[in-house]
Amino acid sequence: MRHSTEQKQNPSARAGHTKKLVTLAMMAALSYLLVVLIHIPIFPAAPFLTYEPKDVIIAIAGFIYGPLEAFVIALIVSVFEMITISSTGPIGAAMNLLSTAAFCCTASLIYRHRRSLKGAVLGLLAGIAAQTLIMMLWNYLLTPIYMGAPRQAVVAMLIPIIMPFNLIKGGLNAAIAMLIYDPIAKGLRAARLIPPSSHTASPADRRKTSLAVTIISALVLLGLILAALAIAGIL
Repeated sequence: MRHSTEQKQNPSARAGHTKKLVTLAMMAALSYLLVVLIHIPIFPAAPFLTYEPKDVIIAIAGFIYGPLEAFVIALIVSVFEMITISSTGPIGAAMNLLSTAAFCCTASLIYRHRRSLKGAVLGLLAGIAAQTLIMMLWNYLLTPIYMGAPRQAVVAMLIPIIMPFNLIKGGLNAAIAMLIYDPIAKGLRAARLIPPSSHTASPADRRKTSLAVTIISALVLLGLILAALAIAGIL
């Protein structure tokens, strides 16, 4: 009887595993495409620091599946970026991986233990902080190597350039992730690629929460865009 039960369960388990792989592959491809299409320098003094929104998709993947899956996508995208469009080689790939993993894995790890709006917000804020601190450290260690610049020149950039860049980058990605998480999750559920939502709140309460999240995220996003444009000298 046990053997028969396992045989009945295996096809369903295999189908679920296949759906997960398909979804993760789509998210990895979309993340890479965003890197190819969108890479915007913010600080004129440091054109090698560019904003791209790939972390948005990877963070959403982490919210859905967990920090390990987010790390795997970050690794795949960093490697593909290195061998196709990047000129910074393995060091640049390592920096990209560290930056994305710090943000996405931290956010998804916290959300995994607190699956609520508050948990998502706390996770994203912690992800921004982790990304900023880790990238200040690794820019201090690695940037002099691949830029061929004196370490003191990099130290002089840490507070006025590298720290605000990562705060703006993380803030933009967090705000966009909050804006588009629900539509993406609903689309994946409609396509039966992920399980139905387990939220017990009433539809009216969910709509109110969604509207509040949309308004706040949009305001944060607008403020950060204006700040980035001002720093870039466009405004």
